[in-house]
Amino acid sequence: MRMATWLRRFTAARPPARSVKPPPPGAEPVRRASRERNLFEAAAAHVAASVEGDEQALEAASARVAPEALMFGISELARRAVVVLAQERGVPPRAVARSLLGLPEG
Repeated sequence: MRMATWLRRFTAARPPARSVKPPPPGAEPVRRASRERNLFEAAAAHVAASVEGDEQALEAASARVAPEALMFGISELARRAVVVLAQERGVPPRAVARSLLGLPEG
């Protein structure tokens, strides 16, 4: 079957799109904040469980959000930690990051 024929049949067989009511004013930021909180809570729990060697907590934190979201949260946590440590030590963030990973100054 040619692709154009298949595409016509597929689109003809699809039900019409449903009408979706827009969220009430002020509802979207609340939902977004809730998602972000859950993402960052999962990242914090994951990192803490990893440091403590708590496999059950690590698995629970990993199951709370999608793997890509968890990696974003962990990266954001690392970025924020490096910034704070750099400010406290009065050194550039690159020096802190390299130091934390045991890399020579470069």
